[in-house]
Amino acid sequence: MRHRAVPSGRIARMGAFGRLAGGVAGGMLAEGARRLAQGERPRMSDLVLTPANAARVADRLSHLRGAAMKLGQMISMDAGDVLPAELSAILSRVRDQAYRMPPAQLDKVLRQEWGADWRRRFRHFEAAPIAAASIGQVHRATLPDGRMLAVKVQYPGVADSIDADVDNVATLLRVSGVLPPSIDLSPLLAEAKRQLAEEADYAREGDHMRRYAERLAGDIRYVVPRLEPALTTRRVLAMDFIEGRPIETLADAPQDARDAVMTALITLVLQELFAFGEMQTDPNFANYRWQPETGAIVLLDFGATRAVPPTTADAYRRLIEAGLARDRDAIRDVAVETGFIGERAATAHRPAIDRIIAAIDEALNRPGAFDFGDRAFVPIVREEAKALVADRDTWHVPDVETLFVQRKVSGTALLAARLKARVDVRGLAAAIGR
Repeated sequence: MRHRAVPSGRIARMGAFGRLAGGVAGGMLAEGARRLAQGERPRMSDLVLTPANAARVADRLSHLRGAAMKLGQMISMDAGDVLPAELSAILSRVRDQAYRMPPAQLDKVLRQEWGADWRRRFRHFEAAPIAAASIGQVHRATLPDGRMLAVKVQYPGVADSIDADVDNVATLLRVSGVLPPSIDLSPLLAEAKRQLAEEADYAREGDHMRRYAERLAGDIRYVVPRLEPALTTRRVLAMDFIEGRPIETLADAPQDARDAVMTALITLVLQELFAFGEMQTDPNFANYRWQPETGAIVLLDFGATRAVPPTTADAYRRLIEAGLARDRDAIRDVAVETGFIGERAATAHRPAIDRIIAAIDEALNRPGAFDFGDRAFVPIVREEAKALVADRDTWHVPDVETLFVQRKVSGTALLAARLKARVDVRGLAAAIGR
């Protein structure tokens, strides 16, 4: 990871976006002139999404961090198949790039949160972070009694810049031509701003961590770090440092280990949806660690935890019931009624939607556990979905609450596919009603 100070003031961040806009505009003029000279009539999106502009946008969002980088990461995970290849490449680069605060900026943040003599609180505090993400970076520290902590320190200025950052990323999506003008993003943008503001409150995240630890106490499949309240503030989160391997390393583990971990994670999603009444909605793989000695999963990062409204839980319950009954007409009707599928799309593309439902139904109802590694049905779904994606007049934005829950559901399925896990999905779903 490289040092790079985070622009922390409103003017500094506006200036960074201004320089980005200027650089992109300059790149557009140069590319437009080149194409016109060759007798072409380029579209606006062709001029925006050039390789040079992609590099500019990715680098600037990574530099800004905060909500701008967080949204880039989310969109690249959730909508990669829908975005233009160039824009998807930009956002993937944002997801992979990591900078850390220079030591002087880190010290300034910790002085503001803990006081000038903050180093006296520790036997040792590692200046180099062990992880860097969109909103903060994580350091390892040792207390005087020898207890080891993981300390997440928020980048300065990110909480105050959320509204502007979200609006600027939305402008990028609009200008790129990926979204039709008919789509009203206002409710989604307002909710994204609210959610990101909550994620930037580390005291709130600490409370959620504590509640999850209480709910899962005694279940050896899960490990939740213990909060250190004396060192936790709105901008610093301190917790036990717990050893674990990246969840992706499970790909090389025996089949039964992969199956057990994914069964536990899917069970947790169902508990969140139907028992807890709240869900940690960020499925980023970095939020999980695996302990091979015990097979337990370490759960990290509870900032994106949010309440699940009863109406949303009921919509999923009805879909599951229709799926267990293998009533494909009911699956489609419930999906439309609850907003998973838009009414206009269901009318215009009913045969394609029915074939998608049939492909998924057949895959889920093969004998034995569902094999997430068997992707034979995916090309069918992707081919049938082409017409829906191309028909921008029928695009539909589901309810905001559904979007956040579905992000967790889809992300968990993506991890299961990555690990080629086999899980008794039908059995887990059937247990909901018992």
